[in-house]
Amino acid sequence: MTDQSLSPPIGIARQPHAAAGPATRWFSPRLPAGLPGFVKFAALVILASIVLTPLIATALGGFKELGDLRANPFGLPKLWVWRNYWDILSGARYWQMLGNSLFISLFTVFLTLTLASMAAFAFAHLHFFGDRFLLNYLLLGLLFPVATAILPLFIKIRDLGLLNSHWGIVLPQTAFALGMAILLLRNAFKELPSELLDAALMDGCGYIRYFIHITLPLSAPILSTVAVIAFVNSWNNYILPLVVLNTETRYPWTLGLMAYQGEYSTNWQLVLAFITLTILPAIVMFVMAQKYIVAGLTAGAVKG
Repeated sequence: MTDQSLSPPIGIARQPHAAAGPATRWFSPRLPAGLPGFVKFAALVILASIVLTPLIATALGGFKELGDLRANPFGLPKLWVWRNYWDILSGARYWQMLGNSLFISLFTVFLTLTLASMAAFAFAHLHFFGDRFLLNYLLLGLLFPVATAILPLFIKIRDLGLLNSHWGIVLPQTAFALGMAILLLRNAFKELPSELLDAALMDGCGYIRYFIHITLPLSAPILSTVAVIAFVNSWNNYILPLVVLNTETRYPWTLGLMAYQGEYSTNWQLVLAFITLTILPAIVMFVMAQKYIVAGLTAGAVKG
């Protein structure tokens, strides 16, 4: 065999060997490496400042005297007055109102999770006549805030004998929280693989056991999301306790602010200290469940 037999046929050009090293890039349309990261970081700093500035100003205002607070509302105190916080923490009124708020919020969360999870499971896996209409009817509650229905609510609570009772707050709050809770939970339950339900039914597992032992454990993130939303909304509710309650010993913390407001003057430094101490439980709960909130909203707000 000669060298000519190894050469390529006439008309076919010999392909050059690839050069060693990385291939040459003719175009590199990339932005400067630091620009996207810098823009994101700046946006996060601005958003964090908008959120944290009122919280920090409120906490620092609790350490000031009234004159210093009026002259310098956002700066550091000239004289750190720890007595403002100590007077609140050492008094029985703060702990009583904190206990009332915890009772109302925790029972609201419990009833919301219990009722919404069962209803959402039924709407996600059971098909019956009028199920779509009933779901849309329940979701109508998202269109009406509590303030728009305060008069009929007051009449109904009075007729049920729940005036000046914590249950007169818990039950309406649960009713108004069901719309959003059912929407999030139903979408999350529909995201679960249908093969799990088919296999469970073939093995003799009924809907109730499937709901308790499979659906609820796999839906922990969205349940945490619904719990935090219901807790924070109940913890910060003001208008409903104002209408229902008329005994100071039953007041939640939102009505406790009125104790520091006089007819002619207001102790704003005590008001800010009281607010700082009472919003801490909601902030701590939100921070602890932040990971589950993001995962739950992502899993439960995609499909409808």
